[in-house]
Amino acid sequence: MRLQHILIPAALVSLVAASAYSEGTDRYRLEKSATGYIRMDTQTGAMSICEERSGQLVCKMAADERAAFQDEVDRLQTSMKAMDERVTRLENSLSARLESKLPSEEDFNKTMSYMERFLKGFMGIVKDMEKDNGGGAQLNSQKT
Repeated sequence: MRLQHILIPAALVSLVAASAYSEGTDRYRLEKSATGYIRMDTQTGAMSICEERSGQLVCKMAADERAAFQDEVDRLQTSMKAMDERVTRLENSLSARLESKLPSEEDFNKTMSYMERFLKGFMGIVKDMEKDNGGGAQLNSQKT
């Protein structure tokens, strides 16, 4: 009975260790190429070019177009973010300027009232002048 208590946990530990080992060995994948090997990290996608020298596999990072592409995407995203912020600031300042220059409804109505009183007064003066000139006669214009 005691033997079972020792064997079962030992078996579980060995299964976990074997699983961890297989994950570590499955992470990299080697493919034969014309000049050596290409090693790919299956988790990150990073690639290395490997050559066999003196019985050892020597690997160096490959020029990764994906990294250059990602750098360009990051640069463009940063640029777009800056442009979006600038457009927002410009829109806000433009709308603030327009709102500050437009009269309120009350100011507009007051101005219309002034204009109405002015035109009524002006038309009254014109009618008085027509009466004074004999009922609709043309006003004499001075020639210079």
